[in-house]
Amino acid sequence: MQRTGKSKTPRRHGPRKASNTEKDPVGVYCRIRPLGAEDEECCVDMISSSTIQLHAPDGLKANRNGEYKETQYTFKKVFGINTTQIELFDVIAKPLIDDLIDCKNGLLFTYGVTGSGKTFTMTGAPGDGGLLPRSLDMLFNSIGAFQAKRFVFKPDEKNGMEIQNQVDALLERQKRDSQPSVPKTPSSRQRADPEFADMISVDEACKSENVDEDCCYSVFVSYVEIYNNYIYDLLEDASFDPIRSKAPQSKILREDQNHNMYVAGCTEVEVKSTEEAFEVFWKGQKKRRTANTQLNRESSRSHSVFTVKLAQAPLDADGDHILQDRNQVNVSQLCLVDLAGSERTSRTRAEGSRLREAGNINQSLMTLRTCMEVLRENQMYGTNKMVPYRDSKVTHLFKNYFDGEGKVRMILCVNPKADDYEETMLVMRFAEMTQEVEVARPADGPIYVLPAGRRQRHQASRDEMSRRHEERGGPGNSDDPDLLNRLIESLPALPPSEVVDAFDDQTLPRLVEVLEKRQHIRQMISEQFKTKANTLMSMLQQFDNQHSAKETFLHNQQSKLNEKDKLVVSQKTELERLEKKSKMLEYKIDILQKTTDMYEQDKRSLQNELETREQRLQRELGERRRLEQRMHGVVTDTRQKWEKECERRVNAKQMEMQNKLWVKDEKLKQLKAIVTESNSTSAGSSSECPEKPARPSRERDKNITQKRSASPSPTPTALPVHPMHRRSHSAGGEKWVDHKPSSNLELDTFMQPIIPNAIKVSTPSEKALSKCQKYVLRHQELASDGEIETQLIKGNVFKTRGGGQAVQFTDIETLSQEFSTAPSRKRRSGSGEGRVQRENIENVPPVSSTSSSHGYQKRRKP
Repeated sequence: MQRTGKSKTPRRHGPRKASNTEKDPVGVYCRIRPLGAEDEECCVDMISSSTIQLHAPDGLKANRNGEYKETQYTFKKVFGINTTQIELFDVIAKPLIDDLIDCKNGLLFTYGVTGSGKTFTMTGAPGDGGLLPRSLDMLFNSIGAFQAKRFVFKPDEKNGMEIQNQVDALLERQKRDSQPSVPKTPSSRQRADPEFADMISVDEACKSENVDEDCCYSVFVSYVEIYNNYIYDLLEDASFDPIRSKAPQSKILREDQNHNMYVAGCTEVEVKSTEEAFEVFWKGQKKRRTANTQLNRESSRSHSVFTVKLAQAPLDADGDHILQDRNQVNVSQLCLVDLAGSERTSRTRAEGSRLREAGNINQSLMTLRTCMEVLRENQMYGTNKMVPYRDSKVTHLFKNYFDGEGKVRMILCVNPKADDYEETMLVMRFAEMTQEVEVARPADGPIYVLPAGRRQRHQASRDEMSRRHEERGGPGNSDDPDLLNRLIESLPALPPSEVVDAFDDQTLPRLVEVLEKRQHIRQMISEQFKTKANTLMSMLQQFDNQHSAKETFLHNQQSKLNEKDKLVVSQKTELERLEKKSKMLEYKIDILQKTTDMYEQDKRSLQNELETREQRLQRELGERRRLEQRMHGVVTDTRQKWEKECERRVNAKQMEMQNKLWVKDEKLKQLKAIVTESNSTSAGSSSECPEKPARPSRERDKNITQKRSASPSPTPTALPVHPMHRRSHSAGGEKWVDHKPSSNLELDTFMQPIIPNAIKVSTPSEKALSKCQKYVLRHQELASDGEIETQLIKGNVFKTRGGGQAVQFTDIETLSQEFSTAPSRKRRSGSGEGRVQRENIENVPPVSSTSSSHGYQKRRKP
């Protein structure tokens, strides 16, 4: 008896990830289910074979003020409401079956909102089978003629596969057949279960073309569910206890020697046909937890994982038996996952255990999204963040697939009704983001050193031997158990060997003669056998030499191929490094582009502000030029006015001096006349009365008067009375802070700024500012004419975010001081002009017709 070999699965040849340098994105497909009723509102439209458009319902737009807009999502392929199951299978699942036969792993899972058709897509219905039964049918149609006998491959309960010889496998089959409780493989004569009898029609059957005929295959299936983040085996036969029912025990996840995750203690059933495999699936499906909710009559309350494991090993050189070499056994698996739908408890109105189930379902799906986002970020930006696989049993179980152990395909099932709009939008965002996650491409299948076509040659040799036996009149089948008996019968028959007499001398000689003939025939047959055996041995030796030479040649080629592989791996590693560097540079370029756009936007806004300020400056310059022209005119008019006034005052002064001079002349003349008269009296002059001296000629006075007529003589007028008016804008009802620095000078002017309700301070403080609403600063500076100019700088007081006080200046008033240098005019009482003398006009404001004025402050507003 030969020792059993033990395989390592999956994929052991060479370094673990040496050949997985090329990556493919996760394939995401979208399937739209039909609406339940024709009058339901639809929120999903199919734009093209790869794009769908999602638009918000009318009621949601009204509630959200039209914030939601139409959004488009792109996937690898979109299947409309009229897509059949066979069309879906040909595009998505059929390539995964080809990879499974080619020793490559695969993961296919459905994702979507509750009630979106995930279970129907995976399982199907009678007469319209889903992806799972069609995948099983294609697998058995492809390997049906090349399957090994039952129990030749045997799971070792450590995610590995043992290979047994024919004797051990026969003993296992006999042991199984002797147990009546073990279900037998259903034959075609048995009546199939009506629940899955017509899943697939004969016309829709298909098979793979890349099956290696020189290998033997065996299929093992397992079925588990993840319920409330616990793993349960749906194929486990629980012991029946009529008194006390026993709850199923949860399973744990473990890691094998190749760092692959598997469910420890999970039942793996070897199946030999589609019917048997689907019967096992339906047995577990009946145990799966479902419930009736507000949104789905049969809502899945757990994630189900149906695993198809294919073990294959090559035939020996004769092409008759499986090669008993554990290093030549390969195991590949395909996981078909039906994820439970995400749901909102506000819509399902779940309570108690249903609420707990919904929370665990949503939590596991959220963990899946987080893992996808971290993987995407690590691949795009070159980061090395830890992916939280262990946060959920779903992601922990399929960790190897996302790390590069096979292809990953995702089917996004969408319900287009308007009630699922928000949930549909979330799952579409996640699905579109998942497409950006890349998974390492699985390695190619193993290359066997044995020559191809061994099974066909063995079958051809058997057919040729049968034909030759038929020509010789012998049995047509070389494996006939009566062949040896017939060969014995062809020898000379033994004569009767009964001796009835002691003196019988004929029976024994005849028997000896026949036996000698038989011995002679046996020697001839032995010599022929030895001759043919020697010929066969020489041929085998020749074939062995040729095989050794070919092995040497293959070894050389393999070494060259390994060198080439190392070169390719190094180049691929360099290429991957450059791709990561390129992605990082693209990321930096995106950041710089965004920064540049932001700076460009700031530049445009600053340019617009600059243009606005330039326009404002041009307007202000124009206004300033107009103001200068107007002021120039005012200055010119004022200069002319003061020139005339000065000329008038000079003429008046000249007239006054001339009058004084004339009076003095008159007095002198009178005095001279008196002196002359007294002298003449004393001298005895004549008694005639002296003549009254005449007034000197007034020609000059007339000329002067004529000159004075140009300006009217001053006449006594009453002091002007100005009406009351507000002098300052500070006379409101608000409280003011009157800030007067200690360095200011006191001006004894007639008009002073008076601010009521003011707190006068020499240095402003936060306490004073907090009690007032207005602020004024008295600022003094020397004007261009040498006089002191006072500025009142006003502002509003407001509170800051930090709790302090701040002042915003809004107005400036300027107070200037002016003095008059012209003295007041006085008239003689006897001059007859009737003028009013002004001896003290200190507190009288200036009038345009009065030449005397005291210092006062002029208020102007800039």
